[in-house]
Amino acid sequence: MEPRDTLGRPLKALRISVTDRCNFRCTYCMPKEVFGPDYAFLPREALLSFEEITRLVRVFTGLGVTKVRLTGGEPLMRRELPALVRMLAGVPGLEDLALTTNGALLPELAPALKAAGLRRLTMSLDTLRPERFRAISDTDLPLERVLAGLEAARAAGFGPVKLNCVLKRGVNDDEILELAAFAREGGHTLRFIEFMDVGTTNGWQMEAVVPAAQVRRILESRWPIEPLETGEDAVARTWRYRDGQGEIGLIASVTAPFCRGCDRARLSAEGRLYTCLFAGQSLDLKTFLRSGHGDADLAALLAFHWKRRGDHYSEIRHGATPNLPKVEMSRIGG
Repeated sequence: MEPRDTLGRPLKALRISVTDRCNFRCTYCMPKEVFGPDYAFLPREALLSFEEITRLVRVFTGLGVTKVRLTGGEPLMRRELPALVRMLAGVPGLEDLALTTNGALLPELAPALKAAGLRRLTMSLDTLRPERFRAISDTDLPLERVLAGLEAARAAGFGPVKLNCVLKRGVNDDEILELAAFAREGGHTLRFIEFMDVGTTNGWQMEAVVPAAQVRRILESRWPIEPLETGEDAVARTWRYRDGQGEIGLIASVTAPFCRGCDRARLSAEGRLYTCLFAGQSLDLKTFLRSGHGDADLAALLAFHWKRRGDHYSEIRHGATPNLPKVEMSRIGG
C-alpha cells in the first residue's frame, strides 16, 4: 500500500540532487559571499554513487513514485551524468525522468542526455539582458552560452523546453513581458517563480517578492490569457494564451501556497532525504544503504518516515521562527 503523510498526501515525485557544485553564483541561491573560493563542497566519496541512486529510485517507485527530476547544484557538473540517466530510464514504474539546469553545459551534453533516455528539460532563465545576467548569475559565463544551450536542447529533440524565471522586485521584474514574448516566439513554456526564502543565505525579504497575481495582470495587459485546469498536485497555475501561442505558468509559493498538494520528497547529493523544500531536518539514507540493509528494510524506513511527514511551511511562513534552520537550495535543487 502506498504511504500517505499526516495530511493525506501520497509520495509521487522525487527530486534528486546529484552534486552540490554549480558554475553559477546566483544571488538567490548560492551567493558568492557565502559560496566563495574557500567554500568546502562535498568530496566525491561523500556523494551517492549512480548505483546507490538507482537502487533508491527502484525502492521509491515501489512506494508510488512515478516522477524523478535530477537537480543540483548544477546537475550537468556531475561527471558521466548520461550514464546515470540511462540507468534510471530503465527503472520499472518510472514514468517521467526530467532534469533542471542552468543550460551552460547543454551544448556538449544535450545529445547524450537525450540518447540516454532523459525525457524533459527545464532551464533557468532570469533575464535576457547580458549585463544583468552577469550580475544575477555572478559568473563569467555569458548569456549567449545559456541561449546556445537552449538551442542545443531543441536540436537534440527535447522539443519545447520549460523555462524557469525567479522574479525579484527591482532586479528583473521589468522584463516580464520581454521574457514572455521570448518564450512565446520560441514555443517554450515560461514559469515565473516568486522569490522564496529557501535556506538562510539568500537575503530573502517579503518586499522583494513579486506576487504572481501582479505578474498575471502585467501579462494580461499585453495578451489575453485564460486558466487551464491543473491537478491538485500541480506546483504551477498554468494559463493559456487565447491566441493559441502557448502557455505560461505562475508559481506562487509565497502568496498562494500549494502545500496541501505537495507529493514530493528531495534527496541531497550526500544521501539525505528531505520532505520539504524548507526543511531543516533530514533522514540519512546513505549510512543506512551502506550498512548492508536490504530493499525491504529501506522501503519500510521510507514509508515510516513519509507517514510521519506534516510539512506545510509555506502556509505558516509568516508565523514561523525567523531563525528556523533550513537546508540551502544548492543542496536539494529547489
